[in-house]
Amino acid sequence: MIVLDKDTRVFTLHTQNTTYQMKADENRVLLHTYYGPRVGGGDLSYLIQYADRGFCPNPSELGRRRDYSLDALPQEYSTCGVGDFRLPSAQVEQPDGSRLLDLRYESCEARPGKYALEGLPAFHGAEGETLSVLLRDPSSSLEVELLYGVFEAYDLITRTVRIRNRGNRPVRLNQAASLCLDLPPAEMDLITFDGAHVRERWMNRAPLRPGVQGVGSTRGTSSHQHNPFVMLCGRDAGEDHGLCYGAALLYSGGFQAAAERSQFGDIRLVLGMQPQGFSWVLGPGECFTAPEAAMICSPNGFTSMTHQFHRAVRERLLRDPYAGKQRPVLVNNWEATYFDFDAEKLLEIAREAAPLGIRLLVMDDGWFGQRNDDFGGLGDWTVNRRKLPGGLEALAPRLRELGMQFGLWVEPEMVSEDSALYREHPEWAMRAPGRPGARGRSQLVLDLSRREVRDHLFNALRSVLDSAEIAYVKWDMNRSFTDIWSAALPPERQGETAHRYILGLYELLERLRQAYPELLVEGCSGGGGRFDLGMLYYTPQIWCSDNSDAIDRLRIQYGTSFCYPPVCVGAHVSASPNEQNGRVTPLETRGVVAMSGTFGYEMDLCRCTPEEREIIRRQTEDFHRYGELIRQGDYYRLSEPFQDPGYTAWAHVAPDRREALVSLVTGSTWAAQPFVTLKLKGLDPAAKYRINGGKTLWPGDALMYAGYPIPPMRGDYQSLQLHLEA
Repeated sequence: MIVLDKDTRVFTLHTQNTTYQMKADENRVLLHTYYGPRVGGGDLSYLIQYADRGFCPNPSELGRRRDYSLDALPQEYSTCGVGDFRLPSAQVEQPDGSRLLDLRYESCEARPGKYALEGLPAFHGAEGETLSVLLRDPSSSLEVELLYGVFEAYDLITRTVRIRNRGNRPVRLNQAASLCLDLPPAEMDLITFDGAHVRERWMNRAPLRPGVQGVGSTRGTSSHQHNPFVMLCGRDAGEDHGLCYGAALLYSGGFQAAAERSQFGDIRLVLGMQPQGFSWVLGPGECFTAPEAAMICSPNGFTSMTHQFHRAVRERLLRDPYAGKQRPVLVNNWEATYFDFDAEKLLEIAREAAPLGIRLLVMDDGWFGQRNDDFGGLGDWTVNRRKLPGGLEALAPRLRELGMQFGLWVEPEMVSEDSALYREHPEWAMRAPGRPGARGRSQLVLDLSRREVRDHLFNALRSVLDSAEIAYVKWDMNRSFTDIWSAALPPERQGETAHRYILGLYELLERLRQAYPELLVEGCSGGGGRFDLGMLYYTPQIWCSDNSDAIDRLRIQYGTSFCYPPVCVGAHVSASPNEQNGRVTPLETRGVVAMSGTFGYEMDLCRCTPEEREIIRRQTEDFHRYGELIRQGDYYRLSEPFQDPGYTAWAHVAPDRREALVSLVTGSTWAAQPFVTLKLKGLDPAAKYRINGGKTLWPGDALMYAGYPIPPMRGDYQSLQLHLEA
C-alpha cells in the first residue's frame, strides 16, 4: 500500500509486515526516514536529528546555517560532488566537464499495477503498486525518476532508476546504481555469498566497520566469486529472530554491492551495476534505465526473509513453462562420455534410464560442428553427422519410443577461433584492435551488443530447434570477459559495451522464449557463475555449480537458499568418486542432496550395478512423490553445514503445514559420537504427524521444541529423509 501526503511531502510504502518511508524536506532534498517493522504511519522524519557537524559542507541556499549537511543526512538517492562524501548512487560528467549532481524533489505519483521495464528483467504482477518520484538537478538538464514497486503480500519492494537528459548537449553517466538504502546508526553485520568456480555462494558474515566494505564483479557476469544478493542484519540476528534486510540485483553482468559505515555510525548500502569500466553517453532527450533491485526487510530473522523471497521469485518473477507441473527427471551425458559419444551411446544411456523413471536425456557438449574437444567448433551450430548420422531429427523419435524427451547443451555466446563462424566474421568477437586478446577455455566472447550477431544466433538456434522435438536447452557460458571492445561502437562509447552485451543477451533469450514458449531453458555459466535473479527471469532454473559433489553441494546450496528457491536450483546425482574432488559418497546421500533442487543424473547409468539401479528407481519415485512439496513448500535451514554436532539438515514444509520432508546428511564419522536430537521447524504445533508412514503419531509441538532423535549412523556422509504427514 502506498500512502502519499503531498502537503507534507511524506511518502510511505506499507507491506504486510514492513514500512518504508521517505520525505522531501523544506530544501526539496529527498530524505529516507524509516525502513523496518510495520508502523501505523505519520511523519517519521522526527527520527532525523540536525547538528553542526564539523567539516560537513552546507548547501549554499542555507546561508550561515551549519546544522544541515548532505554528508550527515539519510538520503533516498545519494549524489556526488555537492557535499555528501559517502558512497554515491550516481556519477555523471556534465557538458561543462564538471562531475556534480544535486538532486531535488519535483513531484510524485502513485498508480496501481507494478511498473514494467523494457528490455530488462523485473518482478511482475497486477496486484503490485508503483510509486514514481521525480528529482531534478537545478543547475543542469538531468532529471532522475525513482521507481518503487510494492508487493504487499510478499513484503517485497523493488526499485529502479531512470535518468533523463532534458538538455541539448550530451551527458556522460559513470554510475547509475539501482538502490540506495540509508539506515540509522546500529551495530550491524554484512552478509555476502562468495567463493570461486566449483565453490560458489558460501555464506560470509562480518561486522560492519567504519568505512566501505562490499563485493562485486568486474568479470562481465554476476560471477562465481560474489553473488548480487547481500544482507544487512543486527549482530544478534539469526534464523528465527532479529532485524535483517535482503537486497538482490536483477542483473547478470558486473555489479557492485557496497556498504559504508560513516563517521557518525549511520549505514548506507548501494547496489547496482559495476561502475568500473562503465560509462554511457546520454544524448539530448535520451533516457537510461538501471536494472531492477529487490529488497525485503524481515523483523523476524533470516527464515522469514527467505520465505518471502522464495514466494516472490516463484510467483512474480519466474516464467516457467512447467509452472504447476512436475519437471521431468533428466540424465545428462557429460560426465558419462565427455566429447566421446555417438547416437548409439546416447540411446544406450536412454535405455538404462527409462525404466528407472528418468524422462529426459540431455546431450551435452560435442554434438555440433568439428567439436571433439574444447579447442574448436564453438559457433558452428550444425549437427556433427559423424556422431549423429541421421541428425537430431533421427535421434529424437528413437528417444520418444523409449518414453524420453530430448534436450541439448548450447553455448551461443562464445566462439572458437577454429570455427567457420570466426573465419567468416572475426569482427564479431570482442577483441580490441592491435591487441592479441586473452582466451578462456580456448574461446572468445561474441559481441552480443550487435544486432547482426544476435540475429545470426537466433536463426542458428531456430534451425536446430525446428529440426527435432526438443523439450529442454542448457544455455552455458564458460568464460569471464576480457578485452571488452565492440567494433560497432565509436571510441567515446566503448564504456557501454558490457552493458549493451547484457541487454543483447536478454533480448536474444526473450526472442527464444517468445518463439518456443514450452521450451525449458536452464541457465549455466561454468555452473553457478551467473546465478542471479536477472537470468531466472529468462531461464527458470540455473545449474547451481559445476561441482556435483554432494558434500560440497551442502554448503553451496545452503548459501544459495537464502534468496533463491529450490525449484530454480539445478542439482544432479553424479558418479562416485566425484570428478571434482575424488570424494566417495553413498548413492543414497547424493540423491538426498540433489533432491533439494531440480533433480537429475550426471553419470553413466550403463555402469551401474543392479543394486544401484534399484536405488535410482526409488529416488526418482520419491522425487515424483515429493516434487510438489519441494517446489512449493517453505524451506527451512535446520542447521549450518557441518557445524556441531556434525550434520547438515533442512526441511520443505507445505504451506498448510500438513506435510513436510526433512533431510539430513552427516559429515565425517568418529567413535563415541553424541546422540543427536533434531528440532524441526514450521510444523503445526497442534497437529500429529506420521513419519515415513509409521504408526506412531508424533505431536508437532514436541517435534519442534523437544526434537526428533536421529538414530546413530555408521560411516562418513550418511543421510536420512523423514516424510511427515498430518
